[in-house]
Amino acid sequence: MNEEQTWLLQAQQGSDEAFTRLVELYQTPVYNLCYRMLGDPDWAEDAAQESFLRAYQNLTRYDLARPFSTWLLSITAHYCIDRLRRQRFGLVSIEERADDEDNPTEFADPAALNPEQEVERREGQQAIQQALQTLSATDRAAIILRYWYDFSEAEISQTLQLTIPAVKSRLHRARRELAEHMQKPASQPRLERIPYGTPAL
Repeated sequence: MNEEQTWLLQAQQGSDEAFTRLVELYQTPVYNLCYRMLGDPDWAEDAAQESFLRAYQNLTRYDLARPFSTWLLSITAHYCIDRLRRQRFGLVSIEERADDEDNPTEFADPAALNPEQEVERREGQQAIQQALQTLSATDRAAIILRYWYDFSEAEISQTLQLTIPAVKSRLHRARRELAEHMQKPASQPRLERIPYGTPAL
């Protein structure tokens, strides 16, 4: 049993300290998922806190045989989808209002010695974030889980309660819509898989 599994077992037995360690371990990927979904750092912070609260409240129902990261990010994705749907029905528009400079989880690449390249990199990431906001909540969740968190189609199917063919269809449609949207800006960054746990840039 590794350290994370020990914390999980202790947290299920009521240890707040163990759960705090889990929060510290996963706060960056959870926040980043919320930010990618919601497009606003303040909303993302609130959503991350609510996701951890829901995980804590349902911890006794968590199956230790299942990866905790998948379970936790599934809770997070569902909360963000629900929030987006409530905002849509409430006629609250979601616009990209966050300046990359203000995102607390964003770090400059220490290897980026060329200021022009750094500006281009940031503009490219901002273009991706803006493109994500054009997708529906479920399509956005599917594409983020696939390319930012390396979820398999089966895991996305389980998380979003869709059939695998439906997941494939949504991913195909979302990739096409993103490509069309990103043909408009001058810079056209590629959508690449990002290793799990990498801060949103």
